Amino acid sequence: MKLSAFGTKFTTESGILSLMDDLGNALAGDQDMIMMGGGNPSHIPEVQALFHDRTRRILDNPKEFRHLIGVYDPPQGEIEFTTNMAKLLRRELGWDVSARNIALTNGSQSGFFMLFNMFAGEYSNGQQKKIQLPLAPEYIGYSDAGLNGDFFTAGHPKIDYLDAHTFKYRVNFDEIKISEQTGAICVSRPTNPTGNVITDDELAKLDELAKQHDIPLIIDSAYGTPFPNLIFTDATPLWNDNIIACMSLSKLGLPAARTGIIVASEAVIRAVSSVNAIINLSTGSFGPVLTQDMVRSGEIIRISNDLVKPYYQQRAQLAVNWFHSALGELPYYIHKAEGAMFLWLWFKDLPISSLELYQRLKARGVLIVSGHYFFPGITDEWQHKHECIRVTYSQEADQVKKGIEIIADEVRNAYERS
Repeated sequence: MKLSAFGTKFTTESGILSLMDDLGNALAGDQDMIMMGGGNPSHIPEVQALFHDRTRRILDNPKEFRHLIGVYDPPQGEIEFTTNMAKLLRRELGWDVSARNIALTNGSQSGFFMLFNMFAGEYSNGQQKKIQLPLAPEYIGYSDAGLNGDFFTAGHPKIDYLDAHTFKYRVNFDEIKISEQTGAICVSRPTNPTGNVITDDELAKLDELAKQHDIPLIIDSAYGTPFPNLIFTDATPLWNDNIIACMSLSKLGLPAARTGIIVASEAVIRAVSSVNAIINLSTGSFGPVLTQDMVRSGEIIRISNDLVKPYYQQRAQLAVNWFHSALGELPYYIHKAEGAMFLWLWFKDLPISSLELYQRLKARGVLIVSGHYFFPGITDEWQHKHECIRVTYSQEADQVKKGIEIIADEVRNAYERS
């Protein structure tokens, strides 16, 4: 089968494809796998009970049910939902937005595909532009979202050692080179894979850089404010006409609803809506209809702050404690757990690559993600890229603890046999 350049690029091996294939095959296979690789949120009973009750009320309401399954929403997204979302953002965060500043996408992944290719790639004058990532590691799903291969530039982070086994990445502004070839700046807050939350000062400097160069600053808040608010440190939300804020319902507990939310200037929203119409025709109604009452009343904030955030914050601390106990005095560091639902582990001078470690752990029934996938835009052979892994602590606690013990055992074997 002969494919176009587009077909070849998007059928070639990629980190996100490998990750999703592993998840699907593990769930369908006979081997009991400990799933510490993917980003599937936890099934929090109290949250799922709320969604169950809301679904029942929709089923009992013929008008709402008809809307849920039988009506095309406009390319910008469900009108009542975007109106209520704008009211929520004005009330809770003080953002000067209306429904005209909000568009929905079929999940954040499709939203970033549209945004990245709107601002980077080939322009009509033949110029090639890229997305600037302030630092890497960054989200695995960004890496292959560009229509061409050379799509990102990124800075090596500063590394702060906080104690004997804890570190934190910080933006190294000396490594951020904005030029005529830069189409936009993009940063996730908190960051998947590391759980890093860039500081208010770092974010303000990025905002100023973007304004100076007349390019947008894209902030990926899939795990951030105002929902699901998986941020365990101080972090002030930021939005203005030059910022594109991207949110999601997935980490609230609705990954199957595939609902991304983009908050931006009216011009950007019109552009996103146009691309949406061509690629998707319409956005899905399930997420907006299911959460409509929660957004209207502001209950979505209470659910995030009182149920979702405390659950993950407690799980993060448990997992960190278990790793400290299991790894002992091995040469390891854990990135400070400031948010999201992952831990990022760095095994200094690891004798094998993180990909080899992933393969050995997979053979023992534990799925993690090799860290080398998370460095889009860093093209040099930085050894650090091959010494890190991402693990999630969102699954059942006993399984996570067992997985941590196997990870520690395999890492210890790697050092001892070198």
